[in-house]
Amino acid sequence: MKETIDLLGNILTNILTAFYEPFGFSLLLSFLVMFFYLYAYKAQDAGKGWKNAIVTWYKEFKKSIYFRKLFLLAFVASMILFRTLLNRNLWMNPLSNVMGGWGIWKMVNGEQKLTTECIENVIMMIPFTSIVMWTFREKVCKNWKKILWQSGMISFVFSIVIEMLQLLLRLGTFQLSDIFYNTVGGVVGGFIYYAVMKTRRMFSR
Repeated sequence: MKETIDLLGNILTNILTAFYEPFGFSLLLSFLVMFFYLYAYKAQDAGKGWKNAIVTWYKEFKKSIYFRKLFLLAFVASMILFRTLLNRNLWMNPLSNVMGGWGIWKMVNGEQKLTTECIENVIMMIPFTSIVMWTFREKVCKNWKKILWQSGMISFVFSIVIEMLQLLLRLGTFQLSDIFYNTVGGVVGGFIYYAVMKTRRMFSR
């Protein structure tokens, strides 16, 4: 019982810490990313000085659901990037632990210690794929099998990109377990999206 409570406490603490630390940075980065979006698609309004750009940003955020979805997606993605890349120390050998940790226990100096890394990797990707599917739902299939396949592929590719960047930039270690658990989290996120959309359709009839 005590081990279960410790496990849940560690997961909750790590999740809250992971959310709290990059919150301000991710909010600012998402704000700037959406400026690039406006300059790409609303250049006639946003490209007339910084004051007009801010006004255009505010108006677009207020009237466009799609703009707000993209902002939320950029925020979640930047939170993940902060956790996996932007706030990591340099490693001398990023291939030192390719297999990574597959369980909730690891050996440290001959002692067995609790780790929640695998669970956090699953949880981290759930909101990302859910929001991706929600943002681009017009292009998403209605079939639940295809939704799970698409969400799994999205999280798999995103995880591969992160791991390759970690390898090339030596920010953290390349681990196959991270790819696996991130993909699992992506599939769970796709399932949650499907369940929510199906529930909404049932109540809207």
